[in-house]
Amino acid sequence: MDGTALVLGGGGAVGGAWLVGMLAGLADAGVDLDRPDVILGASAGAIFGARLAAGESPRALYEGQLAGDNRVDLKVSAAQTLRFLWAALSSKDPERSVRRLGRAALAARTGPQTEVFDTVRMLLGGVREWPERPLRIAVVDALTGELEAFDRHTRPTFVEAVAASCAVPIVWPPVTADGRRWMDGGSRSTAPLELARGHRRVLAIVPIPAAVGPHPHARQQAAELTAGGTSVVLLTPDAAARRAMGRNMTADHRRPAAARAGHGQAAAVADTVADLLRG
Repeated sequence: MDGTALVLGGGGAVGGAWLVGMLAGLADAGVDLDRPDVILGASAGAIFGARLAAGESPRALYEGQLAGDNRVDLKVSAAQTLRFLWAALSSKDPERSVRRLGRAALAARTGPQTEVFDTVRMLLGGVREWPERPLRIAVVDALTGELEAFDRHTRPTFVEAVAASCAVPIVWPPVTADGRRWMDGGSRSTAPLELARGHRRVLAIVPIPAAVGPHPHARQQAAELTAGGTSVVLLTPDAAARRAMGRNMTADHRRPAAARAGHGQAAAVADTVADLLRG
């Protein structure tokens, strides 16, 4: 087995803020977040995983959330929400569900792809190239529904990879890269835990543990890794964090409270995480 993987899940602006708060809280408690051998990120987790891999400190990311930096006004209409739910929930079979969602994403009338790239560049701060630290970005093929991972050794550029992982179906258009169309890396599951197979240890920080549709809960995925011999610590929002986050993961004004909740929650789990990372 390989070493340690840090898995960062998706969760929109609010879920991403909680994730950053958790990272900063762990770092402030003395946990060495440079220990993982690879970072696996999906959607918001791809954004912050990339910035972490590029050397930005969890504290700097956290302070940015408290200050309200990089505001994204992602307006999701009721019609878009209904189309998303119809596609994702119309089948009890996970494979059929994600393929239907992909077809809906490909057919949806959205803004131009340039909007996705412009937003992602802003969210990435100054990071424009693949970091030296190993980073894998989860993406889903909008046509086949297959989960794949981009890294510095694949053909899509760094910004293309992150934009593809953030392309929310029906809200943003699937991103074209390497001759294929890609959508949000959290479309099958909100965290790419299955990409961590083969690692001895996995730390998964997952803002939204259950995807919309008949897809496995993060706890189920963690249990499958554990059954295969992997030591797993799965962190999801506690009750206080869920109250701070609310139901709308695009509600930008909730980011500071969500970040503080993640930071506070980290203190209770820091020793467990440190033990995992020390092996």
